[in-house]
Amino acid sequence: MPVRFLRRRLLPALLASLLAGSAGIALADIKVGVIASSTGVTAVVGIPQKNTIALLPSEIGGQKIDYVVLDDASDPTNAVTNLKKLLAEYKVDALIGPTTSPAALAMLDFVAEAKTPLITTVGSSALVTPMDDKRHWVFKTTQNDDLIAEAVVAHMRATHVRSVGFIGFNDPYGENWYKVFAPMAEKAGIRIVANERFTRTDPSVTGQALKLLAARPDAVFVAATGGPAVLPQTALAEKGYKGRIYQTHGVATNDFIRIGGARVEGTLMAGGPMLVADELPASNPIKAVAQNYIKLYEAKYGAGTTSTFGANTWDAGLLLQKTIPEALKKAKPGTPEFRAALRDALEQTRELVGAQGVFTMSPRNHNGMDSRARLMMTVKDGHWIPLP
Repeated sequence: MPVRFLRRRLLPALLASLLAGSAGIALADIKVGVIASSTGVTAVVGIPQKNTIALLPSEIGGQKIDYVVLDDASDPTNAVTNLKKLLAEYKVDALIGPTTSPAALAMLDFVAEAKTPLITTVGSSALVTPMDDKRHWVFKTTQNDDLIAEAVVAHMRATHVRSVGFIGFNDPYGENWYKVFAPMAEKAGIRIVANERFTRTDPSVTGQALKLLAARPDAVFVAATGGPAVLPQTALAEKGYKGRIYQTHGVATNDFIRIGGARVEGTLMAGGPMLVADELPASNPIKAVAQNYIKLYEAKYGAGTTSTFGANTWDAGLLLQKTIPEALKKAKPGTPEFRAALRDALEQTRELVGAQGVFTMSPRNHNGMDSRARLMMTVKDGHWIPLP
């Protein structure tokens, strides 16, 4: 075959191949792994988190975003298995989730070893404090326990609560809450007269409720999340308890009211502003962001279906929208350099307004939320309403 003929056939093919390769590099997808408890005992929390992923942008900074969503069925062991799969098989550039504190804590070592940024949506401050080599790669879009506890203790003190019975999960969520709440209460002159635990799968807490009643506290504080958080209130109501009941922001959802019904009427909580977005003053910058999220979520999933747990995932998405373009200036997706640049950009976030608060990160603070991310509220006539 003549050389000139080969050139006419082979050179265009070679050029097309090179152009395709270059396009492949330019349009390399950014992979975001998501772990949520869309089934199991924590599904009330995990479902809105999973649902929110469908609302996040499919392109950021000119790059396609692939979200890989896995269900851990409310099991920390499954969460770790999913994490390993996302890191080894999908080689994700970032992670969002999981739903529970025990699952997130079980993931710390693997995230640090893989040097892949995790934006977690759980409550426990133990995920980001104290800052060390493992937590160096973890950021958090849910209010830290101490930020919420400060508001709860202040309300207790202002309403003359002098003794409190504590009941929480027998896992890192409940334990960390006691660790945070107890010294604050003591400093405020509030005695903890009972300290009880239960598991997320317990069918009954009657025994614990009887011990709380025997201690005759002015108020009861429940450190639990999702549907199981209703259980202590149900048991206390059945035994005739008439005192105040406080919950953590682990029940910041309308599903808590739907499950608990009249038994949770009057519940007190310090939670994120999204839950009462329409009641926020127009001057509050969070209001517009929260209302936009609610509008998008309810348009897809129905009226009254939003929860602050989904909003935490939305805020994780906002963080990625802010920081991915910065990371792209320094490295290509799918590389260790890109993941490191993304981590650095997350840490440099300043005054990013989310649906749950305003985020200002730093090398020592990977939550970045302040008092704008909380307010006291109560359940009245089947709805969360802010307290004056």
